[in-house]
Order: sequence, then C-alpha cells, then structure tokens
Amino acid sequence: MFAPAVMRAFRKNKTLRYGVPMLLLIVGGSFGLREFSQIRYDAVKIKIPTSGSWKMDPELEKKLKENKISLESEYEKIKDSKFDDWKNIRGPRPWEDPDVLQGRNPESLKTKTT
Repeated sequence: MFAPAVMRAFRKNKTLRYGVPMLLLIVGGSFGLREFSQIRYDAVKIKIPTSGSWKMDPELEKKLKENKISLESEYEKIKDSKFDDWKNIRGPRPWEDPDVLQGRNPESLKTKTT
C-alpha cells in the first residue's frame, strides 16, 4: 500500500525524477574524480631514485650542458637597453594588408621594373 504511493509520487514529481539523480551524479563524480586524481599524485611520490640521486636522460643532460644560455645572461644583455624608441605595432588581421597596416608604403617596397 505504501510502495504504490511512493512510485506515483516519484513519477509525478520532476524534482525527484530528475533533480535528485543529477545531484547524486555531481556529488558522486566529485568524490570519484578526487580519488582518481590522488592516484596520479601518489604515483609521482613513489618514484625511486637510482644510486641516491635522480637519473636524467643522457641525451637531455648533454643538450643542457651544451646550451650555455641562462636567464641571467639574457638579462645582462638587455638590462642597459633603452626602449624609448620602441613602438607597439599590431599584427595584421587576415583580411588586412600588413605593409599598409605597419606604416610601410607597398609601392616603395616594390622594385622598379622600368
């Protein structure tokens, strides 16, 4: 006697029919996603270093040793530069002519054929 009344209410009430399952999906998905994300972070912590230190790919290590450019060296190159004559130029859109947009005269860029 109680079950048919509940089933009838479940069929008529849209909140019970659509809202409650949606909320359960959102909340349950949040907990499930948290668990799967935690597996990824736990796997990173488990990596075991070889011979007391982290082992790097030999090719990558060789490339890093060859490349002597550092952030400090690049800073030293530009720290005394003066940017007073610097001008911000917007790049052309696909339908615009880049020479006209950047202030260059396209006629002066063409070579004279006469």
